[in-house]
Amino acid sequence: MSKLTKKDVSHAAWIWLFFHQSSHNYERMMGCGFCHSLAKALKKMYGDDREGLSDALTRNMTFFNTEPQLGSVIPGVTLALEEAKVENGNVDAEMIVNTKSALMGPFAGIGDSILCGTYNPILLSIGIGLAADGSPVGPLFFLLTWCLTVIPLKYFMFVKGYHLGLDIVKVFLNQEVKEKIMTALNIVGLIVIGGVASTTVAAPVKFAFTSGDMVVALQTSVLDKIMPGLLPMLLTVLCWYVADKKKWSANKIILLILGIAFVMVLLGVM
Repeated sequence: MSKLTKKDVSHAAWIWLFFHQSSHNYERMMGCGFCHSLAKALKKMYGDDREGLSDALTRNMTFFNTEPQLGSVIPGVTLALEEAKVENGNVDAEMIVNTKSALMGPFAGIGDSILCGTYNPILLSIGIGLAADGSPVGPLFFLLTWCLTVIPLKYFMFVKGYHLGLDIVKVFLNQEVKEKIMTALNIVGLIVIGGVASTTVAAPVKFAFTSGDMVVALQTSVLDKIMPGLLPMLLTVLCWYVADKKKWSANKIILLILGIAFVMVLLGVM
């Protein structure tokens, strides 16, 4: 029978959730937070075995670094392995350490690409749109939505990792599942970013052709007739091109936009 109760696992999950980055340092990275999250459960499992507890705390204090949201599954898996080691001895210390080391890289890649690289920019794009004219709704939306999704996700991943143990690898490192998730998020991301670009990027043209009493405004009479928002779209595509294809930095792109705006204003086009 397991020594750990549902409450013990839940407590470890909450400690990880709020303290995974505590005492973050170059030597151990998230190692201190990792060990802290499992410490109480390890003390209960090892009881009076002070030497066993010392060894367990030591191996869980070693270098550890991953994406902390989806990576929450790793301390959950580790806790399950530690429990199996104490109860039936079919797991050794080397297996626990090697499992941590093997999982933190893949989950860092998955978490960074899905959450930091896709989900986070989607929320920021929506927040930017809502923050028009200085409205506080934008940043509040981002903060609340991020917290209300990421906090339950981290808790769920930790507990799921504990219950599934090493079987978690088959679920979350499955290439087909990963590709479907990334495809769905990329579609949503492109829709959101496209909508934000169409409403926030502005490139108004004030130039007008005059001949006698006839005045033809380039913006309203020509460009808007071809496609409303044509210039903002072209500017957005240009920024994407130099960033993705030419590997320009954000600072170079900002300077490019400033240069275009300066020349257009100087010529009286905008």
